[in-house]
Amino acid sequence: MALMGVSSLAALLLYGIGSVATAANGSIPMQVRLAYAGSHGMTVSWNTYEHVQHPTVHYGTEAHNLCETAKSDVSVTYQTSTTYNNHVELSNLRPNTVYYYNLPSSNVTTPYNFTTARKAGDHTPYVAAVVVDLGTMGRDGLTTFVGKGAASPLAPGEINTIQSLQQFQPTYDFLMHAGDIAYADYWLKEEIQGFLPNTTLGDGAKVYERILNDFYDEMAPITSNKPYMVGPGNHEANCDNGGTKDKAHNISYTVSICMPGQTNFTGYRNHFRMPSRQSGGLENFWYSYDHGMVHYVQIDTETDLGHGIIAPDEPGGSANEDSGPFATLKDQQTKWLAADLASVDRAKTPWVIVAGHRPWYISTGSSDQCLDCQDVFEPILLRYGVDLVLSGHVHAYQRNAPIYNGTVDPNELNNPTYPWYITNGAAGHYDGLDTLDRPFAYYSRYAQDEAYGWSRLTFHNATHLTQDFVASKNGSVLDSATLYKKHDTGHHGKSGKGAA
Repeated sequence: MALMGVSSLAALLLYGIGSVATAANGSIPMQVRLAYAGSHGMTVSWNTYEHVQHPTVHYGTEAHNLCETAKSDVSVTYQTSTTYNNHVELSNLRPNTVYYYNLPSSNVTTPYNFTTARKAGDHTPYVAAVVVDLGTMGRDGLTTFVGKGAASPLAPGEINTIQSLQQFQPTYDFLMHAGDIAYADYWLKEEIQGFLPNTTLGDGAKVYERILNDFYDEMAPITSNKPYMVGPGNHEANCDNGGTKDKAHNISYTVSICMPGQTNFTGYRNHFRMPSRQSGGLENFWYSYDHGMVHYVQIDTETDLGHGIIAPDEPGGSANEDSGPFATLKDQQTKWLAADLASVDRAKTPWVIVAGHRPWYISTGSSDQCLDCQDVFEPILLRYGVDLVLSGHVHAYQRNAPIYNGTVDPNELNNPTYPWYITNGAAGHYDGLDTLDRPFAYYSRYAQDEAYGWSRLTFHNATHLTQDFVASKNGSVLDSATLYKKHDTGHHGKSGKGAA
C-alpha cells in the first residue's frame, strides 16, 4: 500500500487523473463515514480533492455548541486515486450518547450526528444491520437494465438496498458490511458486456475510481450518521475481478492490467480505519469491538489464513487476486482470533458474532465453499462458543441450521452447541443474484435467490436473538428465525454448551 502526501499529485497527473489538482474547492468534505474506535471512541473519516494539512473535527453533545476539537495528520492517497482519505479519531466519549460534529469547509447547514457504542454490559435491546456484496447503484452498477450476460436488473421504480437501508436508518444502531464493497473491479466486465462505453485499459483506472466514488457518495447519508464496520472481500483486492474474460475476442485479462494503486487492497486499506489498533487486530482485515450485550469479530477469509495454507486472494490462490499476505507473524490471524475470543467476558457480552466474507456452508459447488477457511476457523469458533457466523460471497440468501464439521446440531435453534451460520450476499450489485443449487443443502433451513435484501439482527436480551431477511424493494420480512442460547454468563471466552 502506498500512503502519499502532496507529492502524489504528480503521480495522479501521470495517470491522467488530474481532478485533484483542479477541483474548484478541493477541501470540501465528501464520503463522510464513521467507525467505532474502541469502547469510548469514534473515527470520523472523509475524502477531499486536496491534501488536508491537519484534518479536524469539531464536535460536542449540543448541535449549537461544538466545543470540542480533534485533529490528526492523516490525509493519505495513492496512485490513481482522485481524492485524499482523511481520518480523525475522537476519544474519551460517553457511551450511548448522541454527539454532533462538523468538518471545516463543510457545506452542510446543520451538523452531522452519531451515537456512540453502548457500554459492554448494557443489555438493553437493539438492532444492527448487515449487508455483504453491496455494489454501486445507478449509472455504473445495479439499475433497471444490464449488459449481455448479466442478470437480475431492478424493476422500474424498485427500491434498492442502499435506499432501503436509508429508509430503515432510524431503527438500527450501526451497519456491518462483510466484504465486496462497490464492485469497482467490475468496470472491465461492464464494458465487455456493453453496459458501459469501451475505454482503453489506461482509462479504465478512471472508471474504477469513479465507481468507488459513486458508491461512497451513495452511502454517505447512512455512513455519516451510523458507524460503518467493514471487512475485506475479494472485490477489494484489485481492479480485475480476479481475471476477466472477453469471450467474443478470446482475450483473458489478469491483474497485470491493473494500475499502481488498484492492487493489493490499496483503496480499501486507505479508505477505512477499523478498530484493529484498539483490539490488537490488523488494519481493516481483522478486528473486534463490543456494543452492548454483543462482542463482534471481523475475520479475513481472503488472505492470511496461516497454517501453511495459500488463502484465496494471495499469490497462487484460487481467486487469482495476487494480494497479500499482510501478517508479519506465523498464523497471526488465528492466534489473534483465539486470544480475542478467550478474553470475552460473557457476563457483559453474552453474544459473540463473527463475520467473514466467504462461507463454507452454502448450496453451491465447492468453488464457492471456502473449505480452507473452515479448516482454520471452525474449530476456534466452536471452542469459544461463537453464536452466529455471518458471510456472503455467494449472491443469494441462505439460513442454515447450527452446524459443526458437517453435523447439524440436534437442538437446532433451541440452545445449540454449534454456531449458527447465515449467508446473505443478496444486497445487490451490477451482476445481480446467483442461482443456488437445488435441492438446497441438507443443513439449509431457508434459502432464496430471487430478491435483493439485507439482514436485521435484533438482540432482545442475553438469551434471544432474531435474524430477519428484509426485502429491499418493500421492507417486507422474507425470512425470520430466533436463536435461543442459555449462555453461561459466569465465564470468560466460553459460554454455555458451546464451551465443549
